[in-house]
Amino acid sequence: MRMLHRFGYYGLGFFFGIVIVLFFLGGKRASCSYGPNGRVLLQLRSKDRVFSEESLQFFKSQQIDTSVVARIFKNGDVDFGKSEVHKKPCNIYYVSGKPANETIELKVVNCDSIATIEKASIKKDE
Repeated sequence: MRMLHRFGYYGLGFFFGIVIVLFFLGGKRASCSYGPNGRVLLQLRSKDRVFSEESLQFFKSQQIDTSVVARIFKNGDVDFGKSEVHKKPCNIYYVSGKPANETIELKVVNCDSIATIEKASIKKDE
């Protein structure tokens, strides 16, 4: 069998394999959150959110809608240096994101079924 035929058969099989994978995974909300940052943000997005009085006061005083928390949980960065990831019974994460002009940092207490936004502040860019 000539080399050109081999590449043709390989390409045809590869194409049909891709089509089959897209067919099975296309309609599902399949995601690949392999990194620690992605896993933590996915975990925080999937839980019920509760806002502390301090964080609600911050959002009210800065005239920021609390829906920016959803955007920060989708595209934000977790600061593992400041976070307390092995604290019992709930982990504490510092998540920052830039939904508009300023970077907002959230202190999030991550328990079994609830993610509590304890504190929110505007982070000074270094």
